Amino acid sequence: MKSIKYKASILVESNSASVCRLQSSVIGLFSIFCFLSSFVMSAQVTSAVDTTKIRIGEQINYQINVEADSLSLVVFPEGQTFTPLESVEALKIDTIKQDSKFLLSRVYKLTQFDSGVYTIPRQKIIIDEKPFLTDSLRVVVNTIEVDTSKQKLYDIKPIIEVNKSSSNWWKWLLIALAIIALVAFLLYWIIWRKKPLSEEAKIALLPPYDRAKLAIKKLDESDYLIRSEVKEYYSELTFIIRKYLDEKVYDRALESTTAELIKRLNLLKDGNQVPLSKETILHIESILQRADLVKFAKSAPDIELAEMDKLTIDKAIDNVKISLPEPSEEEKLLDQKYKEEQERKKKRKKIWIIVGISVFLILATLVGFGMKYGFGYVKDTIIGHESKELLEGKWVESAYGFPPIWIETPRVLKRQEVKLPEALAGKAKMSVFGYGSLIERFYILTSTTLLNKPESENPDEQKAINIETVVEGNLKSWEASGVENIITKNEKFVTPNGAEGVKTYGTAQFPGITPNSFEKGEYTLFSFTTENVIQQIVLIWRTDDAYAEDIIERITDSIELKPAEEEKEN
Repeated sequence: MKSIKYKASILVESNSASVCRLQSSVIGLFSIFCFLSSFVMSAQVTSAVDTTKIRIGEQINYQINVEADSLSLVVFPEGQTFTPLESVEALKIDTIKQDSKFLLSRVYKLTQFDSGVYTIPRQKIIIDEKPFLTDSLRVVVNTIEVDTSKQKLYDIKPIIEVNKSSSNWWKWLLIALAIIALVAFLLYWIIWRKKPLSEEAKIALLPPYDRAKLAIKKLDESDYLIRSEVKEYYSELTFIIRKYLDEKVYDRALESTTAELIKRLNLLKDGNQVPLSKETILHIESILQRADLVKFAKSAPDIELAEMDKLTIDKAIDNVKISLPEPSEEEKLLDQKYKEEQERKKKRKKIWIIVGISVFLILATLVGFGMKYGFGYVKDTIIGHESKELLEGKWVESAYGFPPIWIETPRVLKRQEVKLPEALAGKAKMSVFGYGSLIERFYILTSTTLLNKPESENPDEQKAINIETVVEGNLKSWEASGVENIITKNEKFVTPNGAEGVKTYGTAQFPGITPNSFEKGEYTLFSFTTENVIQQIVLIWRTDDAYAEDIIERITDSIELKPAEEEKEN
């Protein structure tokens, strides 16, 4: 509430007048003085409206004028204090100085959207902690007249189905599909795509004989001998024959010395394992020995001799191929099986790579969202959580009972049948709406009880409802339902529209789903009473519910009450 403070003393007019009556000798002059002094030092409060008749939706300028001393503390009314009219705007306070006093005025813009005759209630203005009341004013709100002779009337249109407004879920779906498509494309391009073979790969796929003949051809086209690079020439030449022998004759030909390799070839020849001629072995030995001299003794044979050695190696490769028997059908089958097994190994390797990448991406995504939003939130989003679905779902704002309790809840509250005790039969009416129950994780309940006044009872003598007794009755009914260890605290509670009540809150052991089991929970009970109305909102949740606090806060902030008189006028 905004307030403007002016400090001053206000002399009561009656006190000045009583002092005047004591001085009978100078009654004339002194009475005038007392009257003037009381007139000057007293505060005056007036109110007015610019019109008393409006149409639906139009606004009234309601002005409050306060004349007070310059040091007085003045508090103007704030909020919706003009019910049944609605305050649209409160303008700033205007201050005008008149002699030794100030004239304070404030304009409130009021409106109403239902036709009828309404009374603006008396407004309370606080001046130096003393209340002053304005006069009540009557306002007529008229409907908008329609000339039916010019404006045609039509039948009420039938109910039509309206398509639900689209949300942005499809955008997130497209983003997710785009990411999945990008990852799939990268996996295909890197792992599954048949990449074009390089020149080296194509050569490696050739049979050993063709690979050796191609190497001889490339050596013949090289410029080693032209550049006098004899060492490089013989190194390449001996590698060709050793590589071919390693693949087709002796699998250690590459790492063996010349003497070891020739000895091994002779043993294979003598054992009829390799039908090589003695002449071919001698030619290979001669070239290998000459190559050793070139590499280690820096020998420099003639170019013609080097050319002859290349031709000799070329013929030796042909002789080895001719001398080796053709592989049998069984060997070919084993070789085919070996190739197929190698292909399966490659395929399994690709699958494991894809699985590993997918698992890594999933874990990285979960860790990223977990670090930002919390791992519990991510888990509840994937697995699901009842309270999280309530919090993030579509909430409903509605009025329950009469006089109504306006409240916003994650689910529509359903009417519940309540049987009143025989002692209250015919004396009270009760309407209850709820969601859930005491044994569930979340429980919401609203109740409105109307007490019938006896016809002979004087309204001025009507006893006020004891709110503490009402709350105590609620807690006893909980105990009868199996709730244990109820801890209670009370405090004042004011709704956003200014209704005052009592907030009762605490903890308790609520019955679990299984028999004889209990779960620790928390509760909040809002209670409001008038002369013959009891209104209550009950909220119960489990202590370990991480989302309950946000739900309770949103519900609490939405609670609004309207008195029955206002509803009838509206």
